[in-house]
Amino acid sequence: MQSTVLHEESTHTPVHPGLFTILIMPMGVMSGYVSVTLAYLFSKSGISVEKVAALVAATFLPHIFKFIWAPIVDTTFSFKKWYLAASIISAAGIVATGILPIKESSLPLLTIIIVVSNFMVTFLCMSTEGLMSYDVPENLKGRAGGFFQAGNLGGAGIGGGAGLFLAQRLPAPWMVGVALGMMCLLCSFALLFFKDPKVTIREDAIAETYKNLFKDVWNTVKTKGGILAMILCFLALGTGAAGGLWSAAAKDWNATADTVALVTGVMGGLLSAAGCMTGGWICDRMNRRYAYLLFGILGAICATAMAYSPKTESMFIMWTSVYAFASGLAYAGFTAFVLEAIGKGAAATKYNIFAALSNSPIYLMTYIDGIAYARWGPKGMLNTEAVFAVFSVILFLTVQSILNRKQPVITGL
Repeated sequence: MQSTVLHEESTHTPVHPGLFTILIMPMGVMSGYVSVTLAYLFSKSGISVEKVAALVAATFLPHIFKFIWAPIVDTTFSFKKWYLAASIISAAGIVATGILPIKESSLPLLTIIIVVSNFMVTFLCMSTEGLMSYDVPENLKGRAGGFFQAGNLGGAGIGGGAGLFLAQRLPAPWMVGVALGMMCLLCSFALLFFKDPKVTIREDAIAETYKNLFKDVWNTVKTKGGILAMILCFLALGTGAAGGLWSAAAKDWNATADTVALVTGVMGGLLSAAGCMTGGWICDRMNRRYAYLLFGILGAICATAMAYSPKTESMFIMWTSVYAFASGLAYAGFTAFVLEAIGKGAAATKYNIFAALSNSPIYLMTYIDGIAYARWGPKGMLNTEAVFAVFSVILFLTVQSILNRKQPVITGL
């Protein structure tokens, strides 16, 4: 039996990494549709910013806790079945959001629909991550990570930019939801190019399957590679946090509303996606953890350069564009080093543990950037982010040096 499995693995031809761009795109579409299109439509109808912000926050809620139910994907059904079910339900959710009238009384039901839809999107993400972990060989994990994150960011641009474009031109709002929902559903056809892998932790008895799952997770996180990957997830490095504050800080560069819309919308999304593709290519040609550190430092250099550049609109456009590209590099680097660390086994569970850990510094750095801006202005905000990035690199290299000296003590290396 073992020789048969080895033979199948040796003769398996991996899919093109570009297919992961298609599979993960519905996640980005859902996020962009709610945070840009629906937020704009409700704000325009007179709904307060506070209530619109709560609506947008509902999009992220399931993604914060998704590691809790990730084991379900690793232990039941197949990755392709989970993807298809999640795709159908989440697409129906997008359609449903477009049917509801744009008024305040719709917000409670709309919030429920958004939470449920994004809950199902998490299963879509997990099944994609599982297919990626099992299908992609070691030498292509960087490219796969780049294509994966490009689909996520590109999808957000489609859901937000294209969604808003259609909303301003189609005669009825529900048409936008139908168009985006159908597009997300069509992404399922990429599954035709995949074979469902045999998940290595599964046994006939579910208790044994979960025993294997917890053992596999522990065997991953206790190794030096797993420990270093977890540390990288916790560091305030490559977070792209300042990107969420460009709209608030744009006035310091005398940037117009149209300019902000351009650099934070379609153009920013395209540049981030280009950064993802480039970062994935680089990660397959050097140590992936060091690549992530390098990308974080590039983002810090960009922030510092922007801090000391003239406060003009042209400088705002240039440096926010460079920052978007650098953020894309970091997103690809994150996925690449995580894929390398988790291997196969309980792939969906392990990936989402690392992804959940990585959310902490993003939220923390966004909060710190906001405080720094309030106290010291845009220069202080950008310099603060750069200082945190440099400190993070120094901290990681120090911890890595300590672990290398204590390597024989660590189990499972």
